[in-house]
Amino acid sequence: MSAEPTDREYRALLRFRHAQRRFLAFSEHAAAEEGLTTQQHQLLLAVRGHEDEAPTTSAIADLLVLKNHSAVELIDRAVAAGLVERRPDPDDGRRQRIALTPTGEEHLGRLTAANLTELRTLRGELLEALEGLG
Repeated sequence: MSAEPTDREYRALLRFRHAQRRFLAFSEHAAAEEGLTTQQHQLLLAVRGHEDEAPTTSAIADLLVLKNHSAVELIDRAVAAGLVERRPDPDDGRRQRIALTPTGEEHLGRLTAANLTELRTLRGELLEALEGLG
């Protein structure tokens, strides 16, 4: 059993959660300004940031911590919005790969630049909070 949290740890956790929530609120607002939902933004990031050039639906579900059918629905909506496209897997015809469209790339580029700027602003606060957790 772990020791009782200290007052310092409570304060550090509060500072961390506050900075985290500020970042998430910023990111949600930036996505809305782009005309995207937060989930669409996360999908675009999962596709672009994935190790493989074009991830599978199950890889996206894992990255977004979604059930496979929820990932399929999110991808369906993003395809309809022109943000991503499905491509057949060259090695396994039963699977599809998800790739960004030029429109998806443009949205994600702007959102990523804004999010990185905000994270750099919050970096010191986040690091200080994490260091307080010892």
